[in-house]
Amino acid sequence: MRRLISRRRLLGTAAAAGGAFGLEALAPARAARQSWAARPPAGMERLSLPGKVVRVTGTGTLQPGGLWPTREAARALLERAMRELTGKSDLGEAFRLFVHPADRVAIKPNGIGGRRAQSMASNKELVLEIVRGLLAAGVPAGSISVYEQYESFLWGTRVVGAGRKLDPGFPAGVAAVVHGNRDAVMDSLAVGGVSTRFVRPLTEASAVINVPLIKDHSNCGYTGALKNITHGSIVNPEAFHAHRSSPQIAHLYAQDVVKSRVVLHLTDAFKVLYDGGPLDRRPECRVAHHSVYASTDPVALDVVGWALCDELRRANGLPALAQSGREPTYIRVAGELGLGIFERARIGLRSVAA
Repeated sequence: MRRLISRRRLLGTAAAAGGAFGLEALAPARAARQSWAARPPAGMERLSLPGKVVRVTGTGTLQPGGLWPTREAARALLERAMRELTGKSDLGEAFRLFVHPADRVAIKPNGIGGRRAQSMASNKELVLEIVRGLLAAGVPAGSISVYEQYESFLWGTRVVGAGRKLDPGFPAGVAAVVHGNRDAVMDSLAVGGVSTRFVRPLTEASAVINVPLIKDHSNCGYTGALKNITHGSIVNPEAFHAHRSSPQIAHLYAQDVVKSRVVLHLTDAFKVLYDGGPLDRRPECRVAHHSVYASTDPVALDVVGWALCDELRRANGLPALAQSGREPTYIRVAGELGLGIFERARIGLRSVAA
């Protein structure tokens, strides 16, 4: 595991993000385990709300230039989203329904579309506010990490900046970690007949908070909550791209190592990309949406995001994803596997203003 800001709790562990950064060899594989499912700390029962999706919308949420949200907007929208999702007005109390002070919490943003002067990535402003909520819930800073596949992806989120240093807004102790699609200590498992391993930043966490986007994707049609975790947390994502990644995304997410850990999804929807994804190469297809979505149900959240993409595509003279030959059928499969609610009539979408 490559930690961009060196902290004590990872001294002696190995890094594995690629030779360009002179990283160490991988640590020896650990002894096999019977199960890689995570269990919550004693006495903790994490809140689960199948089919419930909250959207909170603000006005004027973006900084001059329209690329990134203001810190104030990120704070206001997250606080309201957590209140609407949980019924708790205090941010710490709301987060305590998902995490425990004894948890090791990993945050997974999406930074691929923020590289090379592009701007379609999960924003550090929202990630910072999520960290603030975790701290208010009693999780120590040293038990919080933000992880991505590559260092350039973390740069894309602006969680790290010049000199590979964590943004100074983050409390001391919080880690930024890259895994380079290499750093895994679990035994291989077969998913749809293909061998893979999930990476250490995920397996060493007891709780994961997903910070996906709402984006078109050239291969699978749509990339949101499900895919941000699956293809961002394994050693060989390219092995799961055939047939437009369906049903592979659903089958990967259905593994106990994933579904036992991901406790909350907070979609950064200050902007939406309705075509030309997953990169941000068609800025004319990137539109302001001024929103944060919150849910414990990745399937319902992806149904809502997919519908929004199709709505924007039609409004801009483009065919729906299904008509373009890129229907994200993996979302339906995920519903069939019991990972969430797929039927739109059973999804409760609550939209409120911040």
